[in-house]
Amino acid sequence: MNILIIGANSAIANAVARRYAARHCSLFLVARNEKRLQTQRQDLEVRGAKRVGIHVLNVLEHDKHAEAIKAGHAFFDGADIDIALISHGSLPNQDAAETDFELAKREIDVNGLSVISLLSHLIPPFKAQGRGILAVVTSVAGDRGRQPNFIYGAAKSLVSTYLQGLRGKLLPHGIHVVDIRPGLVDSPMTAQFEKGALWSTPELVAANIEKAIDGKRHTVYVPGYWRIIMAIVCSIPEVVFKRLKL
Repeated sequence: MNILIIGANSAIANAVARRYAARHCSLFLVARNEKRLQTQRQDLEVRGAKRVGIHVLNVLEHDKHAEAIKAGHAFFDGADIDIALISHGSLPNQDAAETDFELAKREIDVNGLSVISLLSHLIPPFKAQGRGILAVVTSVAGDRGRQPNFIYGAAKSLVSTYLQGLRGKLLPHGIHVVDIRPGLVDSPMTAQFEKGALWSTPELVAANIEKAIDGKRHTVYVPGYWRIIMAIVCSIPEVVFKRLKL
């Protein structure tokens, strides 16, 4: 299989790439840190990847998104891309972003608008090939706006809503869309938080992502118990919920 991974430097994406390397897939990694990309390429080749290509991209530079997608197609020699996984993101300082619009705008761009921009460049080639899977890592934070992270959650909700509509729009073209919603993940992005029983490793999340993509799931909570947790969170009446610092 030919797999394009955007945000490949992230702990989750790296763990997913390792799983596909073990299946001898060809991988094209897109991320902003070239040195880490080179290290990942060497690691994935040792783990069994058929071929590994890399491309440096800052997702905030929207005008370079098309170039990144074209580079992926060129690496695969014009062959179909079987899976495109988008897995980049950042966790903003909620308190700072509430009163700093430029910071809030940047975080919504990183976690939301940049994803939509990248998808807009992936859609035409996927339509042309008439098949494939578009998978995006969003978050359970997008299910309901909560006091500690509603700017991050708003961006993720934007993407999830977009994916719902896109899924139906691309169905006649043989393209499947997967919305992957992890819960709490122990990664460099969450290093400052105290960990507890609900936290998962990137490796566990990656195993669930691989299973969701293989099974052509629509919306998957990772791990699965987050579906129950978020159903409860979303069922709390607003008169009560507005007082909770969940």
